[in-house]
Amino acid sequence: MVVNDGSGWSGIGWNDWTDLSLIRARLDAGADPNAGVHFHIRPLHAAAERGSPEVVAELARRVDDVDAEHEGRTALWEAVFSNRPDNARALVTAGADPWRPMMDGWSPGRLSLASPTPDLFTLPDGQAGLSAAETTAVAETRRLITAVEHLDDDGFSLACVAGITAAEAARRLEAVPIDDADVEEIMDDPFSDLDDSLAVIGITDVPGGCVVFQPYGYIASTPGVMRRLSVGTVCHGMFANPKSGNQGIVARDGDIEDSDTHPGGGDVVGDESAEEILTTYLCQDQAVAYCYAGAGLRSTDARSITGRPDMWLRLPERDWWS
Repeated sequence: MVVNDGSGWSGIGWNDWTDLSLIRARLDAGADPNAGVHFHIRPLHAAAERGSPEVVAELARRVDDVDAEHEGRTALWEAVFSNRPDNARALVTAGADPWRPMMDGWSPGRLSLASPTPDLFTLPDGQAGLSAAETTAVAETRRLITAVEHLDDDGFSLACVAGITAAEAARRLEAVPIDDADVEEIMDDPFSDLDDSLAVIGITDVPGGCVVFQPYGYIASTPGVMRRLSVGTVCHGMFANPKSGNQGIVARDGDIEDSDTHPGGGDVVGDESAEEILTTYLCQDQAVAYCYAGAGLRSTDARSITGRPDMWLRLPERDWWS
């Protein structure tokens, strides 16, 4: 992010929000402390997410309202969501309210209870903490991240399907078993005949459902695969595009519900459910875990994406993009 407008913040990038001398000089020269930063609009929100506590404190004493919202969130919420506890403390010192209601019940204070610093704020009498279900979700998601975080490559695709077995997934895709010798030849050099290689997928049963995986291509997350797998259930998929980054897709009951998303990207919007906000927060920079969690899969290891699948299958020839 580099700002280029007439607000006095022209040329300011993400890393500049840690430079107190620079930010103070801009403010003294007339930069607007309340507006003018692209994406975040408000400088305090940008500093809360990416800056230093010193810059946050400087901006907080100059803004009109330390709890002003942008897209339904205060700067304090951004600090908590970005796991910047020092910035959060600076904002509270400046008068920000940790328990201000927002984001479908996730006030900054409630969200902090799911963070690595759950004692960041004192829970007031009568204020709801995490529910039993939310506490379980936090623990399970952290366990899941540890279980599946071992995939460092890109170029792969996967589809996490809730509530069906690998055998049922194979039936829905009309896929047939492939000989081990053919699999070995493909895995030795999947790009020598990419059209043939793209027809081969692996499927593995995991607690809560199954995972369809292709280690070298995009087919597992194509709309045709996702629609067929998601009939009567939900399916979260992604392609780790080596050129443009992770591309997510969600299908529910045979329809594409969302596409071209950024799993693990940490972006939330005001109309997301409380459950979705919590999952997005917990799975920041964890795209694979985000897909598993979205489908409610409870994998205990990374075998479904790093080891030998339960079955290698060949897909029938058809347009999987439709």
